[in-house]
Amino acid sequence: MDTSPTRLLIHGASGRMGQALLRLAAEQPACTVVAAVTRRAPAQRVVDGVPHFAATELGSVPAFDAAIDFSLPEGFDAVLALCVDRGSPLVSGTTGIDAAQQDALATAATRIPLVWASNFSLGVAVLAELVERAAAALPGWDVDIVESHHVHKKDAPSGTALTLGQAAGSAGQAVRYASLRAGDIVGEHTVQFTGLGERIELTHRATHRDIFARGALHVARSLVGRPPGAYRVRDLLD
Repeated sequence: MDTSPTRLLIHGASGRMGQALLRLAAEQPACTVVAAVTRRAPAQRVVDGVPHFAATELGSVPAFDAAIDFSLPEGFDAVLALCVDRGSPLVSGTTGIDAAQQDALATAATRIPLVWASNFSLGVAVLAELVERAAAALPGWDVDIVESHHVHKKDAPSGTALTLGQAAGSAGQAVRYASLRAGDIVGEHTVQFTGLGERIELTHRATHRDIFARGALHVARSLVGRPPGAYRVRDLLD
C-alpha cells in the first residue's frame, strides 16, 4: 500500500481559499504541495518550502497527483486543460464559470476524475444527502430553504442553497428560497419541510471558513486513483 503523501497543485494560491489550503496542507502529513500557482509573477520563488509559479508558467509545474483550483473563470480553462493533459484529478470550487466551461468539465470527466462544487464542507455534503432522502419520503410537503451569509456576499440564493434545492427537487418538490445578508455570518443553511401539523428542519452552520479548505483537501486525496467521472463531495465521504 502506497503511504506517500499526495502531491498537490494549488491553483489560485494567492486568494483566501488558496492561502487556507497552503496553511492546512502544511499541517497534514498526508499532503505535500509541489506547486502554488498565482495569477501574477510571485515575489518569491519558494515560500515555506513550496515552489511558486505564475499562471503563465502553469505548463512547467512539476508532477502532481491532484490539482485544487479556487481561482477565477478566466484562469479555469488552463488548469482544466493541464489536468486532462497529465491525466490528473481536478478539484475546483471556482465560481462564475460559463456554459462553455461547464461543457468542458463534462467532457473532461470522461478522461479524469473531477469534482466541481459550490461548497466543500463535508457537513453540507451530508446535509444534501439527508435533504434528498427527506424529500423522497415526504411528497407533497412544502420545502423552504433559508440561507444566511455575511453582508459582502452578493449572490442570492447562495450556490449552496441552490445545490440543496436541487437535492430536494430531485424528488419533484417545488422549493422556495429566502436569503439574509448580515454581519460576518460565514454561512447558515436551513431546509424546512412542512406538512399538516408538523415540521422538520435540517440545518448546517459554518463557524469557520477553514472547513471548506479541509473538505477540498479531503476530496483531492480521495479522488486519486479513481476512474474518470464527475464526482460529488458526498461521493467521497468515506
